[in-house]
Amino acid sequence: MTAAEPTTAEIAAARRRLPLAAVLAAYVVSVTCTAVSAIAIPWFVLTTTGSAAQTGLVVTAEMAPYVLMQATAGPAVERFGPRRSSWTANLAAGVALLVVPVLYVNGHLGFGALLVVIACAGAFRGVADCGSAPLVPAVARLAGVPLERAAGLHASASQGGQLVGAPIAAVLLTVISPPTVLIVSGGAFFVAAMLVALCVPRTVGAPAAGDDVADPYLRRLGAGLAFLARDRVLLGVVVMVAVGNLLNAGLASVYLPSWVREHELPVAAVGTVAGGFSLGALAGSLVGAWVAPRVNRWALYSFGFLLGGAPWFLALAVSDEVVPVLAVVVLCGLAMGGINPVLGAVQYERIPTEMLPRVLGAVKSLAWLGLPLGPLVAGVLVDGVGLVPTLWAVGVAYAVLALTPFVVPSFRLLSSAGREGRSVPR
Repeated sequence: MTAAEPTTAEIAAARRRLPLAAVLAAYVVSVTCTAVSAIAIPWFVLTTTGSAAQTGLVVTAEMAPYVLMQATAGPAVERFGPRRSSWTANLAAGVALLVVPVLYVNGHLGFGALLVVIACAGAFRGVADCGSAPLVPAVARLAGVPLERAAGLHASASQGGQLVGAPIAAVLLTVISPPTVLIVSGGAFFVAAMLVALCVPRTVGAPAAGDDVADPYLRRLGAGLAFLARDRVLLGVVVMVAVGNLLNAGLASVYLPSWVREHELPVAAVGTVAGGFSLGALAGSLVGAWVAPRVNRWALYSFGFLLGGAPWFLALAVSDEVVPVLAVVVLCGLAMGGINPVLGAVQYERIPTEMLPRVLGAVKSLAWLGLPLGPLVAGVLVDGVGLVPTLWAVGVAYAVLALTPFVVPSFRLLSSAGREGRSVPR
């Protein structure tokens, strides 16, 4: 019995969904490659130089340009178009990674050259991500997919790539050398680039036109920040997420290892608990992508924040066993992952299309502002007052932060954005 041939309507629907699938697949590949490189490059430096200081410097050399380009590349992405910026920057990141093993094999890879090449790779990745996010609303409309669902899938692509990147890197480094791993990772960036270049129509994410693109670069960058400052809904969300990130930043790097050591647990418990949160967050994003178009956005965001943050700290404060903490952490991941579709959809709806790259870049950079400071603050607190008092203090602070949407009226506007083309209040 032969399968029925697809109808014309089914073929047309598949073609409309292809650009969205390509953008998501490219993002999964690029995030996974970044996660692989984040392990392979430090391991390569450590095994060839034996210096932990140089290893840390290389990591900083990659991440600093990445964050900087996220914040500042918006106007350039608008001028060249998100589609072109996304695929060309991924292609350039792949080339940069391939330069490392080529120079190494030929005996020309000094430490200074490595820093420069890795910094270029990080900068290109920042531009690629700055171009990827603005493509989401356009390909979602083309596919007839609700913005909440598309935003949730995009967030899930990021979390999925980060989740599988470390195990993939571990497997690859077990069977092949670090320079060869970088060749594999660089080649995968080419795949990500081609997915967008070949499967996303040129009319999607085309370069911006009009007088605005002729404005000086810094003026356009400032206009993006000014827009964010004027929009009380977006600004409130960004400030809340930034404070949450500051409180969270020390979890995996300080609080969790300190908890494991204090209770004399196996070191594998660090990865187990952290992995439980990542799995929960991925599942939460996928579930949220499905249910967000059907539920009240304010409720999903508010209760997700309330249940997804403070309980993790409080569980570490009151328990010395992995299993109960792991159960709480997985549920925290589910709750916190579920807010991603709301965050993405609200940004896409409230920000004018022509300003998406610069405003989204400002949003991401401000939301990440506390990440470098968080582990330092966490370490000072743990050394100064002890682990358990610190966990209680941070957990209570996170609970107070999570009450913000319940008392600040502007957060109620999270549910007022037009799901059916209504105007969006600003």
